Amino acid sequence: MSEPFFHRVLPYDGMDDYLAGTLPFLREGVDAGDRVLAVAPLASELLLRGELGPAAAGVDFYDPAAWYAHPARTLAECLGHADEAAWRGRRLRIMGEPTWTTRSPLEVLEWQRIEALVNVAFAGTGTAILCPYARTLPAGVVASARRTHPETLKGLTAMPNPGYMDPWAYSAQCDSAPLPPPPPHAESIPLDRPDLYWLRAYVGDFAARTPLPAEDLQRLLVAVTEVVTNATRHGGPPMALTMWADPEDRSLVCQVTDGGSWTSGGERHGYGLVPPRPAGPGRFGLWAVRLLCSIVQIRTGEQGTTVRLRLRFPAVPAGTVRPVGHAS
Repeated sequence: MSEPFFHRVLPYDGMDDYLAGTLPFLREGVDAGDRVLAVAPLASELLLRGELGPAAAGVDFYDPAAWYAHPARTLAECLGHADEAAWRGRRLRIMGEPTWTTRSPLEVLEWQRIEALVNVAFAGTGTAILCPYARTLPAGVVASARRTHPETLKGLTAMPNPGYMDPWAYSAQCDSAPLPPPPPHAESIPLDRPDLYWLRAYVGDFAARTPLPAEDLQRLLVAVTEVVTNATRHGGPPMALTMWADPEDRSLVCQVTDGGSWTSGGERHGYGLVPPRPAGPGRFGLWAVRLLCSIVQIRTGEQGTTVRLRLRFPAVPAGTVRPVGHAS
């Protein structure tokens, strides 16, 4: 791929600013024969189509709610688009405005991390990525964008971001705060037997008392098996499994702890945060875990290792998800 990879943020005050940055980016891609993708809400899509005119036929539009549904899966799908475009001798060009206002704090943090790791995952692919950010977003979201994007687009000029951080340093910063302890109603059992069949039966029994759908339970069982296997290989005793339902986050939480430190090299690759590439480093098992779960949090050090898995419940009326183990 002869074109250089770039990842730019477009802060904008209104639709004039938005169009001034996005239209040249999209038109340039259509004129060059790139595979051009635009992720925009319906109102913005209609506006872009009207301004692009016949060139809009060369742009594939996507709904942000579907595109930004899951951090790891979105990253994997984007890389798949890049590989397909390269195989066809084309460049991938993405204009995508992330969804922020409906996210929980944990989701916001994970999507900000993805924005940073895009710079690692797409290095060498020649992909061009432009991310519009409305200045009306919370100040912390806009400030984070300047740390996760190497360049800012102002008009037609791309300028280096002086606050841009190394992606792995940014990711480590996302994990700098200790995880809050499990709630009092959490159920915990020691993992003192290597019987994965027994473990899966316990997880399934607990999940059956929550609104978790059957298909998500199968994902959880695969993820827990992988995490416990990693803890057995790379960690040390004591090991424990803790589970609870989080009514505020509307999720089932499954946590595996061990007394060891996972310092065998995985930390250099974010413990599965970036998908393994051909002939490149990576830990497919932990990457698969991130694909299977809504959010994966890992903390490891001298005091031991904690892996916390979250799977979201389906949308339900407020107040119907109770902490598991409490009386009705």
